[in-house]
Amino acid sequence: MTSILRVLYDTISCYWLTPRRIKKIMAGQGVTGPKPRPLTGNILEISAMVSQSVSKDCDSVHHDIVGRLLPHYVTWSKQYGKRFIVWNGTDPRLCLTETELIKELLMKHNGVSGRSWLQQQGTKSFIGRGLLMANGQDWHHQRHLAAPAFNGERLKARNKLNLMQKLVERLRKEVGKGGGEVEIGEEMHQLTADIISRTEFGSSFEKGKELFNHLTVLQRRCAQATRHLCFPGSRFLPSKYNREIKSLKKEVERLLIEIIQSRRDCAEMGRSSTHGDDLLGLLLNEMDSHKNKNNDNNNLQLIMDECKTFFFAGHETTALLLTWTMMLLADNPTWQEKVRDEIREVCGCDGLPSVDQLSKLTSLNKVINESLRLYPPATLLPRMAFEDIKLGDLIIPKGLSIWIPVLAIHHSEELWGKDANEFNPERFGGKPFAPGRHFIPFAAGPRNCIGQSFAMMEAKIILATLISKFNFAISKNYRHAPIVVLTIKPKYGVQVILKPFDS
Repeated sequence: MTSILRVLYDTISCYWLTPRRIKKIMAGQGVTGPKPRPLTGNILEISAMVSQSVSKDCDSVHHDIVGRLLPHYVTWSKQYGKRFIVWNGTDPRLCLTETELIKELLMKHNGVSGRSWLQQQGTKSFIGRGLLMANGQDWHHQRHLAAPAFNGERLKARNKLNLMQKLVERLRKEVGKGGGEVEIGEEMHQLTADIISRTEFGSSFEKGKELFNHLTVLQRRCAQATRHLCFPGSRFLPSKYNREIKSLKKEVERLLIEIIQSRRDCAEMGRSSTHGDDLLGLLLNEMDSHKNKNNDNNNLQLIMDECKTFFFAGHETTALLLTWTMMLLADNPTWQEKVRDEIREVCGCDGLPSVDQLSKLTSLNKVINESLRLYPPATLLPRMAFEDIKLGDLIIPKGLSIWIPVLAIHHSEELWGKDANEFNPERFGGKPFAPGRHFIPFAAGPRNCIGQSFAMMEAKIILATLISKFNFAISKNYRHAPIVVLTIKPKYGVQVILKPFDS
């Protein structure tokens, strides 16, 4: 009886008492927002706005995409100002764009903020308890454990030349078959998946292709199912999405167990004294060191969750960065030629830079930063307050989610000038680096992206190789239609016309 009453109280607290308390505190500080509906909050309004805004392609290649991807933000920020509350079901979310307060939250309050229960449930079948969704001591431990795997030296040492040569050869063949048109997004996903497979899991894209395909579909299904989480018990219903998610999760974990077991077999057969120093090896070594302290099944599940996290995040963000950058350079031939001249001057005709040469590619670095500004991997950066937090003149009550609209901040004319929606890499040419706190494609503070340096190094090497080997232009078949499925993606891919230079 006591347990039933406890569940009843927790449910009432979660869906009624806590939201009412938060709403009252924020209203007392002058922070309001659109009126929520019972249970669904503002979800139906947001869904309708987004569905309408992305129903048509853009009429040209332009970068004024905030209204397309975040139409609710545009509408409500005009009505309620820079601070307003939106409701994801019964979960209140503070939309915050003031960069001084954002910097304070990310830099100083990392220990008392993190991922919300709703976020964790929404990605439970996708990346589980991996680093991306961990909080507190779990996050600290997982971050410390995984950090050595993303040292840039690993990329320098691991098959870089071979992979770049394969890419160039494959693209030359594609150009020969298709009259020069290539869907560059798919090529970039395949390449970055191969790199993360080799550098962190001792595998290859060919071997893990089935796993990547399942993860991609699982990502979409989890994103679709998340909108129903506001309904109590929705994740337990035998719906089409839930059944498909369960089946995909089972298949993904079966494939992961095969990869994990193969690595363990190598150590057990005496081929190596440890499981290696890549990410998978570090995770298995850690599991073995705690074999007698923890449940093996829990440890195995955590390893699989980390693998899913880094299989996805380790290639998805870099692939999209490369894809959008190629699109921007294809649409801006003057900058493409400027970067190509720089690459040839620094790296020679071969175009394959050493790690030591990357810092000298200043024009390429400006272009990459501008690409990340215009098309950041994620439109939103979420945090939840685990206790009351004071941010400037605001009191953030315990239990309030804070949503930072990265895309809107990156396109703000107030912060970036009248040309905020235009491609202008020179804005990153100032000394010292001027944009500072306004530029947060990888978040900021202790909880920034663990693979940030690795991803930037990888992107520069790949782009330098491609730009030196090919001239490229936007294909007439390209349809500019950015969409959001956790990350910002081109709806139909990016078709470019490649013309190889004489080798």
